[in-house]
Amino acid sequence: MSVRRVVGPFNRVEGDLEITLDIDDGRVAAAYVNSPLYRGFEQILQGKLPADALVLVPRICGICSVAQSAATALALADAAGTTPPSNGRLAANLTLAVENLADHLTHFYLFFMPDFAREEYKSRRWYHGAAQRFRAIAGSAPNEVLPARARFMQMMGLLAGKWPHTLAVQPGGSTRPLQSSELFRLQRSLREFRGFLEQVTFGARLEEVAAIASREQLDAWHAQTGDGDLRAFLDIAVDLDLWHVGRGTDRFMSYGCYQEQGRRLFPAGLWHGGALPLDIAGINEDTSHAWYAAAGLPQHPAAGSTLPVAAKEGAYSWCKAPRLAGQVVETGALARQVVAGHALARDMVAGSGASVAARVVARLLELALVLPAMERWLGELAPGEPWCITSQLADETAGVGLVEAARGSLGHWLTVRRGRIHNYQIIAPTTWNFSPRDGAGTPGALEQALAGLPADAAAPLPAIIHHVVRSFDPCMVCTVH
Repeated sequence: MSVRRVVGPFNRVEGDLEITLDIDDGRVAAAYVNSPLYRGFEQILQGKLPADALVLVPRICGICSVAQSAATALALADAAGTTPPSNGRLAANLTLAVENLADHLTHFYLFFMPDFAREEYKSRRWYHGAAQRFRAIAGSAPNEVLPARARFMQMMGLLAGKWPHTLAVQPGGSTRPLQSSELFRLQRSLREFRGFLEQVTFGARLEEVAAIASREQLDAWHAQTGDGDLRAFLDIAVDLDLWHVGRGTDRFMSYGCYQEQGRRLFPAGLWHGGALPLDIAGINEDTSHAWYAAAGLPQHPAAGSTLPVAAKEGAYSWCKAPRLAGQVVETGALARQVVAGHALARDMVAGSGASVAARVVARLLELALVLPAMERWLGELAPGEPWCITSQLADETAGVGLVEAARGSLGHWLTVRRGRIHNYQIIAPTTWNFSPRDGAGTPGALEQALAGLPADAAAPLPAIIHHVVRSFDPCMVCTVH
């Protein structure tokens, strides 16, 4: 006999999250993920001047605000046909990278690892070390990580003027030109953050971690004598078999990230057992099980609408169900690195799919991959050369802004009519990963990943459910607009 159980709200999650579990014979038979907080930003933007989006859209979220700013700026630049100068492009890369890397660090140390200090793990050989290190507030890790993160985030003051909700990120580049003395301060910040990662997080040089090309090499690296919190996590992941938990669709999407000369550091694409081209024209949003007015068939976001209907039969979330060519996709650091062709990411997926362990390792891997790129971008900045150009939008135009936030693919679709915003639609990474079922009844990525996990109708839920949810690192306030 199936028993239904509602779980939530979850702590250490940005925003509100509620999950309904159908439990049968000690297992999750089906999961229904609900984003219970309606935001309304897409409606707020209608009728505003296009430039107002640069002020309003970053307020969607206080921890992903630069990603939202970057997507807005790209949508406006696309609508105006604007290409920023080299300094503006490099500054945009650096600003987004600071936010993304700080997010990765925060997720690992403050959101994800504290779950291993739960009492249910008290009999595990690693428990006391994990509790002393990662327990929320009281552990030794937060006392080291928070000051290191704060020093790293000081880069935002130089690059963006402030964080969150900067206005330095513009369609034509950056309004925050840097002087040589400020470049030296940024270099020092990167050097200090590299030192923290190499001494505390990895116990190894970043280049050594970035060069790990397979699970076998990762296991061999893990077996070597050494310190670092990644090794502590790998101990736990092997003991709890987190390599075989939380598998979803194994279909991965990335919009690509960090524009360089003629290429992107991480390219755009789709991966499903092999590399496939990404056609954003195939993106549609299904509202069959979301509290929005249905417009018949699923709509492409460029023509989409956000009309709330709070008493809709069959609906259970304020989150829409985005699909790519009708298929569920997963997005995030693991997806980004699989699409980019990193050997370790592809080998992890080939071995056991999109597991909890693979998602966490991929986020830490990006710390090792992106920080050296930031050092290179900083060296390419040229004080005295242009940082930003101005542009004028036509009264009738449209644009698309696609970026990769820490949690995955973020897209903004803008339509301007008579000089005002006619329509503005946003699909955030968590919208993809935490979507409800679509019209065909196909569960979203997290809903698929939760199916089959152990659960009891009355007893406290096992921590493994929390591990799966947190491995996607939800940002619920970005999910619904």
